[in-house]
Amino acid sequence: MRSFDNYPKSVKKALRYIKQDAHLAQLENLEKVFLQSINLRKKALESEKTACKLHTGLPTSKN
Repeated sequence: MRSFDNYPKSVKKALRYIKQDAHLAQLENLEKVFLQSINLRKKALESEKTACKLHTGLPTSKN
């Protein structure tokens, strides 16, 4: 796992905000947004990985 110092500045700022300033309602909304974004990114990466596997598994055409 990456060290906190290796993450982009925007991620560090968001985490600092969550730890120090966010209220309960804000935390609940942020949690939903982050989880949705993470799940969308995971799906995109998984479909990209599947497409790559399918592409490499196809026989090459000879001209």
